[in-house]
Amino acid sequence: MAEREDRSGEQLLRAVALGYDLCCRLLMALGPDHVRATHRSAEGISSTFGAVGAAALLARLDERGMRHALSYAAQQVSGIWSWERDTEHIEKAFDFAGMGARNGITAAMMAQAGFTGVPDVLDGEHNALQALSREPRSEEMVAGLGSRFFVTETAIKVFSVGYPIQAPLDAFLTLRRTHALTVENVERIVARVPEDGARIVDNSAMPDVNLQYAIAVALIDGTLSFDASHSYERMRDPQVLAVKQRVQLVGDRALMDPDAPRSGRVDVTLRDSRIVSHFTRHAPGTKENPLDTAGVNAKARALMTPVIGARRTNAVIERVNGLDQLRSVRELAGLLAGPA
Repeated sequence: MAEREDRSGEQLLRAVALGYDLCCRLLMALGPDHVRATHRSAEGISSTFGAVGAAALLARLDERGMRHALSYAAQQVSGIWSWERDTEHIEKAFDFAGMGARNGITAAMMAQAGFTGVPDVLDGEHNALQALSREPRSEEMVAGLGSRFFVTETAIKVFSVGYPIQAPLDAFLTLRRTHALTVENVERIVARVPEDGARIVDNSAMPDVNLQYAIAVALIDGTLSFDASHSYERMRDPQVLAVKQRVQLVGDRALMDPDAPRSGRVDVTLRDSRIVSHFTRHAPGTKENPLDTAGVNAKARALMTPVIGARRTNAVIERVNGLDQLRSVRELAGLLAGPA
């Protein structure tokens, strides 16, 4: 939408900040558990509203247009919790991001084209909040408005794996670096995570949500790449299978801390009987332990270089880091679409 409307980088940043606010505020007003209690995807619903907020701002809709865009967004919200059964997580990516972006942009463009609709879809008879939640709390939509910005609370995963794996994997890699751990000198690895998270990542059939596999590869490779974290072939590798037998996952009720819901402790027993341990309370990339610019750049570079090459990757990172100074988003879009 920013490219279509020829907006500046600063205008895009403002739109993204608004999108995060609307996405999160709506979900807090609905209550994620209430949405999921009806088998619906909380992420699919909230992403549509986040996208319409950003798209409508970039389209420069007036109040009337914004109201109508919200109404068309509400009519498009969809998604059921069955995405958890998607073994490749491709549908998950669509449900969480692609679908919401499509819906939000469609709603904004319809309002921009003059389509009229309900001016108060979040209020009145049969409103969206009542339709999507058993116990809506509309006051959450404006709580801390103008002082709390949800984009600043965003988490960026360092590793391409399920969230319960982030902290224990960080703890293990910290131990590997500190104590020069190798396949040859490690006898046993015990990873402790909060009990609820353990159920999600305990020897899952999917490599990116299998803690034992992730730590086994990290011991062998010294890291966990995007490719390795999604490789079913690597999961069958004899060396990985052998090392994986040394990794034990423990669901620890003592780690069920509301202030640190995704922590991880790792204890490694060495061949010489020494035990080394590390506890990661907040995984890198969380709001409590945010990545610096270099860390974000490193993650982006690792993901982008295999796809668009080193030259374009460096150029994109440079433009994004200076996005607030970019005259037109079309410059960035052209770079992304250009030859490798």
